Amino acid sequence: MKAAFIRETGPAEAIEVGELPCPEPGEGQVRVRVQAVSVNPIDTYVRSGSVPMELPNPFIIGSDLAGVVDAIGPGVTGLREGDRVWCTCQGLLGRQGTFSEFAVIDAQFLYPLPDGVEPGTAAACALVGITAHLGLFREARLRVDDTILVIGGTGGVGSMVVQMAKAAGATVIATCGSSEKCELARKLGADFTIDYHRESIAERTKELAPEGVNVLWETRQEPDFDLAVDLLAERGRMVLMAGRDARPPFPVGPFYVKGCSVHGFVMFKATPDEMRQAADDINEWLAEGRLQPQIGKRLPLEQAAEAHRLQEAATLHGEGALAGKIVLDV
Repeated sequence: MKAAFIRETGPAEAIEVGELPCPEPGEGQVRVRVQAVSVNPIDTYVRSGSVPMELPNPFIIGSDLAGVVDAIGPGVTGLREGDRVWCTCQGLLGRQGTFSEFAVIDAQFLYPLPDGVEPGTAAACALVGITAHLGLFREARLRVDDTILVIGGTGGVGSMVVQMAKAAGATVIATCGSSEKCELARKLGADFTIDYHRESIAERTKELAPEGVNVLWETRQEPDFDLAVDLLAERGRMVLMAGRDARPPFPVGPFYVKGCSVHGFVMFKATPDEMRQAADDINEWLAEGRLQPQIGKRLPLEQAAEAHRLQEAATLHGEGALAGKIVLDV
């Protein structure tokens, strides 16, 4: 089968596209004929070795996929050949990845693909959608009357947060880097937008939420804790899912006097049950058309290295014109 893989960690150029043996499903596993995959920042961290993990050799890259069940291993119930499915959390913690014509997946990580939802859409929603759901509902315990400030409201995760928070009935304020992105955020469901190149996030948020925001979702590589604590309401919750190398100052006094909390997490450490609860909601919103990923570029599997270069340029250096997820068709 055709696959994109590495033999050792390194730059995007370490990615090879070639033939590997087609895997057979074992106990509790399912083989999926892959139709679409997507790229996430964590994929580039694992490939580069900046986030060390045990990797098989060769190691197929990628976390997300959507496709069709091709074969079923012993002990699997509830799935049949031909079922449309999607998944995430692959290519992590020793598991093989998804950038291949066929992938063997533990059945506990597979979710049905709703009728009418295109495979690329599901792949683009997978990791970012589960991440957004865990942060909003497991960590921040978002409520219908909450106000949430999403820093980076049109990014991969940020756009999911905006849509899910709106679906849950919250008031959504999103920061964006241009008037065009502000318009996109409003289309995604943001009640208010802040163009941080033209407006002060602090001043505008205080105008919109004089008592403070209940939840602040931070997506930047360098969190601003002084800003966050200043903008949080009493018992406000801040969610962190980026900035692994950041060491910013922290305003301890104002933080604890207001009774605030900070919630840091990575989605791949969630339990299968927690992921499935998130997937159930994601499927409902996908089927209803209330959740739509922002796909910035589509490429063939043969351009996996280029996809990683584009993702790194955007994530680590803020370079390039990438706006949304990169999806590869297999």
